[in-house]
Amino acid sequence: MMTVTTRPDDPFSGRPFIAALAIAALMLAAANLRGGLVVVGPLVMEIRDALNINASAFSLLTTLPLLCFGVVSICVPWLSRRWAPQRLAIAGLLVISLGVALRLLEQYPLVILGTLLLGSAIAVLNVLIPGLVKSFFPRQVGLMTGLYSVTLSLGAGLGVYLAVPLMEQFGSWRYPVALWALLPLFCLLFWLPMLRVKSVQRIGSRTRISLWRDKVAWSITLFMGLQSFYFYSMATWLPKILLESGLDAHQAGTATALINLVSIPFNLFVPMLAARMRNQRLLVLGTFVTSFAGLAGLWWLPSAALLWASLIGVGCGCALSLALSFFVLRAANPIQATALSAMAQSIGYLLAALGPFSLGLLRDLSGAWHWALGTLLVLQLLQLGFGWYAARPVSVIADQER
Repeated sequence: MMTVTTRPDDPFSGRPFIAALAIAALMLAAANLRGGLVVVGPLVMEIRDALNINASAFSLLTTLPLLCFGVVSICVPWLSRRWAPQRLAIAGLLVISLGVALRLLEQYPLVILGTLLLGSAIAVLNVLIPGLVKSFFPRQVGLMTGLYSVTLSLGAGLGVYLAVPLMEQFGSWRYPVALWALLPLFCLLFWLPMLRVKSVQRIGSRTRISLWRDKVAWSITLFMGLQSFYFYSMATWLPKILLESGLDAHQAGTATALINLVSIPFNLFVPMLAARMRNQRLLVLGTFVTSFAGLAGLWWLPSAALLWASLIGVGCGCALSLALSFFVLRAANPIQATALSAMAQSIGYLLAALGPFSLGLLRDLSGAWHWALGTLLVLQLLQLGFGWYAARPVSVIADQER
């Protein structure tokens, strides 16, 4: 049986200082969900030399976390029935710190272990935070989801941007990596007070929510999966696509960086708009138009790379923000939000892990990028369909309630 007690006010009513601590805790956690992963990208040659590994072995450092996201995400609701979400968040931050620390070592098996720990801990926090947002700030879900999405992107951007300058400043690739082992420990200063915060919903220890028979949950899941497939495919192959189209390395790098940069304002404002709209179909349509136009332009006129990369960045930013918003807006309570987040991110990141590999395979088989880009265009049509269905003003229905 489900035992849920709902209070009309948020848990920080009349306590602005604790509310500010909660906002800082959520945002600092979000900042740590990508930096420790992406920091290795700009340091690839130095890390390969230190570990004496080839390109395939190095690729596991970026592929394994996505697989962890897919496998571990589905277990988070089970974990949250046994431990308070705040405790799980603290444990996740500690494991992120341990995982990054192991990636500083020169023994490749330990680096792989650290990568698995890092990916698993991030998966837990990925799933928990939408539920915590709905629980801590039930009246500001749009604003808080927007801030979370922005901070997620900024953390990834800082991880990439600071990597080479810190390595050059201190003379070793370990310093920029070590930064992301220390930052989660700093976050604990803000999370420890959260242990005393009572959630908006008090959940019985035997509560179990399943959404696998709900069509809305599946539409959100596939929307999340296709946007992840699209983003990670573009992040992986856009530089090579542009280089093979005749652009130089500087132009290709600038265009790729634009994908993250132009997405930031949309990360903030799309969830705020979504929360104010009865349905989000206009936002879904706008997301489709910008992404489709960016891909089509990249196919027909790759020399205008900055324009197409900007449109792709807008589409990626809107799609991710909409997916995160759906976790909160289509759920009736924090329990459902956590279950929906787990379902969508589990399947979504498994699809994302297939993206770079499958498009690379299409490129190798065809000898050009047209088949790969054409596949992404078709998948954009499917993403539009799933997003259109998910944007209806209805809540998911748990299997137990049918």
